[in-house]
Amino acid sequence: MKSPLSLPRNSRLILITALGVLVLAGPRVGGINAAAGGEEWRPVEPAELALKTPMVDPDADAEAIFWDIRVDDGGESDLVLSHYIRIKIFTERGRELESKIDIPFFSGTRIKDVAARTIKPDGSIVELGKDDVVEKTVVKVSGVKLRTKSFAFPAIEPGAIIEYKWKEVISDSSANNMRLDFQREIPIESITYHIKPSSNVAGSFDVRPFNMPRPEFQKEKNGFQFTTVTKMPAFREEPLMPPEDNVRSWAMIKYQNLLTVLAGYQMLAYELNRMSLPYLKVDDEIRSKSAEIVAGAKTPEEKLEKIFAFCRANIKNTSDKSSGYTREEIKKLKENKKSADTLQRGVGPAIDVDLLFAALANAAGFDAHLALAPDRGKRFFDRSVVVPGALRPANIAVRVGDNWKFFDPGFHYITPGMLRWQEEGVDALIANDSPVWVKTPLSPPDKSRETRAATLRLDENGTLEGDVTIEYTGHLAVERKAFNDDDSPTQREENLKEAVKRRLSSAELTNIVIENATDSVKPFRYKYHVRVPEYAQRTGKRLFLQPAFFEKGISPLFTSSTRRYEIYFHFPWSEEDKVTISLPKGYALDNADAPAPIGAGEICRYTVKMGVTNDQTTLVYNRSFFFGRENVLLFPAETYEPLKRLFDEINKADNHTITLKQNSAANPQ
Repeated sequence: MKSPLSLPRNSRLILITALGVLVLAGPRVGGINAAAGGEEWRPVEPAELALKTPMVDPDADAEAIFWDIRVDDGGESDLVLSHYIRIKIFTERGRELESKIDIPFFSGTRIKDVAARTIKPDGSIVELGKDDVVEKTVVKVSGVKLRTKSFAFPAIEPGAIIEYKWKEVISDSSANNMRLDFQREIPIESITYHIKPSSNVAGSFDVRPFNMPRPEFQKEKNGFQFTTVTKMPAFREEPLMPPEDNVRSWAMIKYQNLLTVLAGYQMLAYELNRMSLPYLKVDDEIRSKSAEIVAGAKTPEEKLEKIFAFCRANIKNTSDKSSGYTREEIKKLKENKKSADTLQRGVGPAIDVDLLFAALANAAGFDAHLALAPDRGKRFFDRSVVVPGALRPANIAVRVGDNWKFFDPGFHYITPGMLRWQEEGVDALIANDSPVWVKTPLSPPDKSRETRAATLRLDENGTLEGDVTIEYTGHLAVERKAFNDDDSPTQREENLKEAVKRRLSSAELTNIVIENATDSVKPFRYKYHVRVPEYAQRTGKRLFLQPAFFEKGISPLFTSSTRRYEIYFHFPWSEEDKVTISLPKGYALDNADAPAPIGAGEICRYTVKMGVTNDQTTLVYNRSFFFGRENVLLFPAETYEPLKRLFDEINKADNHTITLKQNSAANPQ
């Protein structure tokens, strides 16, 4: 979920966030692309038809023989991308994976000259009919449509070659800051980019590589320059890997001009500060309201908490989906040209809520400014490398004593003292007269906690039944709220049922209550009654029971024996479980040893305490776990084995089974 501050909401915010090439990124060349819709089909070599095994990855089900993209920025306003890709199919699975093609595109882009064909192993050719290409709208959000041109390959089979091509015309666009994706989900024997830069840059452009050697361009005819990379392996996702931009091979086109030479993050912060000054200004109305808000507060922290709470409670945030404003109504609202306007009207987008907070804080004697921050959910930030859009107005920095504290009242679900996890633990740039870099704090595990309680009853047939309460705070609560806030109450209940059934297929949920699904501060909470037939396995006079009710059915976190990428945990978190299980009459514990504690220094701790009540009728199971600490979220691939072993041990402990034995005097036969 994006921070509201990262999205433009009115013309003034667009001006703030569109400071030259630093904020507005160029188009992304996406999908499994390929060269020249309108270019004749290239001859198919006999060696390509005869190919029996992949050239790049011996285990590949299909492999791109070539992938060619021609980027023409020589026109007056439109950017034209011509794609052409040829793929060899090796297996039945490869046939299934590559049989259907979707070419995605947004408003402002036209897809034309789509053509495709299948070359069968015997050399015969089956062309795709023009009527077989279908256009459809996939999703429409906030007036933005994502469409696709879709088609299925005719007569595709193992041993065949498929190829397709199309043109992509992007209106009023440029190749400056355009992303070149070299690595895709399929191995590529040869990938070539042809670039014709705008005549305004006299043919000069730079290419910045990421996670790959720098591609060198050579001149060719008609003003184009080209580069070719061979033997590019497929991109394979791994659980808990870093953002794709930090592991996938790609490059960025950068036109060389005076603006790109002068532009930098410091200049961006300086300009942002200059533009935000009218909103940070303390006038009589702001001064009077600030004094009223902080009256009675004794510490700086109390003052800021009061200002934060006021902004959240008294300004209708049009960036919040639960504000009640329609898109049409938002368009009709007057633009707030200063924070006093936001205060008077009581409504505004998230950025205005943040700026009002800053103005009120300044009136209370603080030094408050907009802060620019990266999104580490998209890319790990390197402040020595200027990447368009990498740094955006994100939150408010307030100097308290000798330290800077960060606040984001405009983001609906963040509690005071926290930021979005994507903006915690990152280098932020404070926009003032002398911009300064400051590391934002990382919330400790106890701030993002999952607290689970279950009062259950087990019968002699192994059925478990009772009441459950689950509560989420911090980043865990934000994730739940973001997932559920668009849904109806009925759909939220269905989401919960599906989640429980994924691990307990026979579970029956009733009396569901979901609390605080859209509340800005309160914990997200589930309450429900559950019945799980055959939860415990009965064998003769024994019942085999897994007391870790909330962990039953959960697979190990890591399953692969090897690892290519670093392991990346988004934020520290903790879990607290309390489960009580009333034992069936006539049964007693036969084997009830608790799992041993598991730890990894200050990074991780797992403990289980288990026992029975004095009357021997109820099992009490308490589980405590936390993982992560400040600035320890990223682990090298070399540490995968011990990290996997740690979580495997925890998963094994969670699956610990105890035995209940039927008293010989009970239920006499």
